[in-house]
Amino acid sequence: MENGYPLKQIIDDQGNLLDAASKSLIDQELVQKAYYHMYRIRTFDKKAKSLQRQGRIGTYPPFQGQEASQVGSALALRENDWLFPTYRDHGAMLTFGADMTRTFLYWNGRLEGCIPPEGKNIFPAAVPIATQILHAVGASWAEKRKGTNNIAIAYFGDGATSEGDFHEGLNFASVFQTPTILFNQNNGYAISVPFERQMNSRTVAQKGVAYEIPSVRVDGNDFFAVYFEMRKAAERARNGGGPTLIESVTWRTGAHTTADDPTKYRPEDKGKDIVDPLIRLERFMKNEGFWEENFIQSTHEKIEHEIELAVKEMENYPKPNVEDLFNHVFAKLPDSLVRQKESYLQLLRGK
Repeated sequence: MENGYPLKQIIDDQGNLLDAASKSLIDQELVQKAYYHMYRIRTFDKKAKSLQRQGRIGTYPPFQGQEASQVGSALALRENDWLFPTYRDHGAMLTFGADMTRTFLYWNGRLEGCIPPEGKNIFPAAVPIATQILHAVGASWAEKRKGTNNIAIAYFGDGATSEGDFHEGLNFASVFQTPTILFNQNNGYAISVPFERQMNSRTVAQKGVAYEIPSVRVDGNDFFAVYFEMRKAAERARNGGGPTLIESVTWRTGAHTTADDPTKYRPEDKGKDIVDPLIRLERFMKNEGFWEENFIQSTHEKIEHEIELAVKEMENYPKPNVEDLFNHVFAKLPDSLVRQKESYLQLLRGK
């Protein structure tokens, strides 16, 4: 079945252009935008891991190795589209316009980290597996009923395909032809379970067959392959063509989270032959004459300054409101929680 869904590529590991037809679509603006966002989220990811090791934020799920998948997909969205992330898609969220300080706040356990910028349709990261697929299908169905051409993208890993929500979401999207992009990042492992133990199917893409959903399998470490296939799917969805299932084959270089030890389940040499997506883009830029030293240097300086400022703002943020533990859950707080709240506030006043 893998032969029915060949891995679509535009550049190879050495940055060589494989698809001559795409050359006319690749210009300096697109290349620099890709580099800027991929370097930005890579630097964010490294900083977040460092902050967690220093005890300055909580448990954190790194995404290094998946930058091309997240940036390539998010850059193909329009301003009023919807983005439904998993807990590992803060790179896509940042690319789509999420605030960096609030993203750090999220991983510091703050309620404010779930609030998107005004006018941005970004849902809070879904920690339960596959629940965001149903939300994305519902939001895109609402857009269709309202007569807009806005779409929704749902990010999920290969492990999510074992959940009922995945199949329910695909079925609903297929029946009602919702403008939804079902974007799978197949990074080889669902926590500690390798892909071949997660399913007997050779690909995730083939799962769309049962639902009559167009499916495509792309090299998730090739920014251009992801970006152009995502644009095709988005355009089809906007024009009434319904949902698309995209399997972006990528690689998570690090642990599942900072609380995880991948040496317990992943062979040490596995993934060593996979070329880093940022290095791959850099090679392409040099091969095709897009590399500009001044742009690279200024980009690095700008991003490093932005990240340091966001960390400072996160750590200087006003202390959390204790009442947030009790608010925003029930329309009317049950008596038992009212007593808990009063008792806890009295305790704080006594300190």
